[in-house]
Amino acid sequence: MTETRPTRHETDAVIIGAGPVGLFAVFQLGMLRLSCHLVDALPVPGGQLTALYPEKPIYDIPGFPTILAGDLVERLTEQAAPFNPQYHLGVTVTALTRLPDGRWAVELSDGASLIAPVVVIAAGPGAFGPNRPPLPGLADFEGRSVFYMVRRREDLRGRRVVIAGGGDSAVDWAISLAGLAAEVTVIHRRAKFRAAPASEARLHDLVDSRAITLVVPYQLHGLEGRDGRLTAVVVADLEGRTRRLPADVLLAFFGLASQLGPIAQWGLAMDGHAITVDPATMATNLPGVYAIGDIAGYAGKLKLILQGFSEGAVAAHAAFAVARPGQALHFEHSTTSGVPAAS
Repeated sequence: MTETRPTRHETDAVIIGAGPVGLFAVFQLGMLRLSCHLVDALPVPGGQLTALYPEKPIYDIPGFPTILAGDLVERLTEQAAPFNPQYHLGVTVTALTRLPDGRWAVELSDGASLIAPVVVIAAGPGAFGPNRPPLPGLADFEGRSVFYMVRRREDLRGRRVVIAGGGDSAVDWAISLAGLAAEVTVIHRRAKFRAAPASEARLHDLVDSRAITLVVPYQLHGLEGRDGRLTAVVVADLEGRTRRLPADVLLAFFGLASQLGPIAQWGLAMDGHAITVDPATMATNLPGVYAIGDIAGYAGKLKLILQGFSEGAVAAHAAFAVARPGQALHFEHSTTSGVPAAS
């Protein structure tokens, strides 16, 4: 019998969090010729941009008067690609251990081990995971006809879509899919939505024109279908009376849970839910471990993507001395050195 052993990877840096700040850190480290592995609990890169609003515009990215969140993720992924980052998606970090040689062992939930002298924590406010509705047999449909985020709007063209939830994501996606999907039905346990007033007004306009069907006050009760394919969503009112809604897709928008998880047990200096860092280097109290993005805390911190980009550059330059001890850093601007061609 052959024994299966966990995969071990050695690299210059492990980045925990593949959101926009983590992706840009790949570029910054790559320009210094440092290799990276990225880890993220979500199944795709992009962090909150992918999970919460991939097709919403962002207005404060330098050089882009406006850019869709999903497009920004694509640009950042493209920018990182020449440095061949290795992605570990849909997994979490279970442990961070200092090895006798001073490097760090980053243990993953799939059994892999990443060994590196540098660890960059870019986990935003923590690991994201969807709040799942308590429905029997839900797991059988997840990823095939039940989704907690929308990657591509076009994937829903001509489909019968049921949207559950009462926040911005539910309302915005209902508006966006009206006219694209064959049917759009929104269910919510109350008539009032927790969305921007203008968006809620637009939703009701579309309901009045019959582009969207509003089912209130109802909540999810069950799913019908087979082999992972939905045929109907069953909902119930406050008295328990049920109603069957024909459906191909259920979009369940009940928010995303954010948890620090094992990060809180790694011995990092914390201030609330933020990791305390030296803003001159983004270094934590653990040698070779840096924190950037929303999870990093210091006086004057701004929780903006562009601030996280700056922090990624600062951390990369500080980390070079750890990853390449004794080597002088002769840094050139990208206009001078260029970027390696993608393989």
